[in-house]
Amino acid sequence: MTILGAAVTRLAKLLAIVLIVSLLTFSLTKLLPGDPLVVILGPQYSNEEVREAVSEDLGLDKPAYEQYRDYLWDVAHGDLGRSYTSKFQTRELIKQKLPATIELMLLAQLLSIIISVPLAMFSAYRANSRADKAITTTSFGLISLPGYAFAVFLVYVFALQLKWFPAVGYTPISEGLVDNLRSIALPVIVLVAGLTAVYTRLLRSDLIATLQEDFVLMARSKGLTTRHILFRHALRPSSFSLLTVFAIQFGTLIGGAVILEQFFVIPGIGSLAIESILKRDYLVVQGVVLLIAVAFVLVNFAVDILYSILDPRVRRSGAA
Repeated sequence: MTILGAAVTRLAKLLAIVLIVSLLTFSLTKLLPGDPLVVILGPQYSNEEVREAVSEDLGLDKPAYEQYRDYLWDVAHGDLGRSYTSKFQTRELIKQKLPATIELMLLAQLLSIIISVPLAMFSAYRANSRADKAITTTSFGLISLPGYAFAVFLVYVFALQLKWFPAVGYTPISEGLVDNLRSIALPVIVLVAGLTAVYTRLLRSDLIATLQEDFVLMARSKGLTTRHILFRHALRPSSFSLLTVFAIQFGTLIGGAVILEQFFVIPGIGSLAIESILKRDYLVVQGVVLLIAVAFVLVNFAVDILYSILDPRVRRSGAA
């Protein structure tokens, strides 16, 4: 099976997953307690004529399957609906909140990979040494430490005591790169700590197994340097598990971002989701969840294609 064929097959499956997620999200929002008309109308909710007019205008008087059909039709045409409370288009609200979340996730993923790969390679090469045990123990401790508890510690030390960073708030890049990095430094550190620990332990285990393979022993017998062996022979076959977890961690990051964005008062997608749920702004909730699902699916799709590029055995197994 060619890479193009594998891409088309996986893309069809991922589109089905997005459709299922949209259906589940739509169904769950309908099961939430409360009536969005209460939020929309306020004191006028008791007026039967006004309530019926607004319900008809928003399509809330239709059967659930018709509402879902209309919702899919609108989404297919780029319309995610309009907020019940703010009256803004959902896509505009997401557009406003998305940059902060994207910056938070990309910085966290990039820094964690930059830190974890050298640490894992050093730890695997010096397996069972004092340095390896120190790295492994520290990683285990960071994995066990709740993110919100680490966030409280960082705010107390670096914001309240040392005053190096602001405790809360977010400064857009347009207002200055330095101020932007200072405002997002503490939440990024919280995310990087957990991700680095996971990536380091995972890659270390795979590298230790790879370094025992015959082709690595052959490379050593040829007198190749340790640096050459680690980067050219051991890293690539050991990176598949890392790629998988890297993709999965995007979902974990989105979940972690919800808590951190609330804690650090960052106007991101997580904050928008929480606010919309509390206000029963169902169309915004559906739009946010759909965006997250599509992003998660696309990342996993890219990783699947990368598997086929890095390892021909994946293409052959797909053809079989």
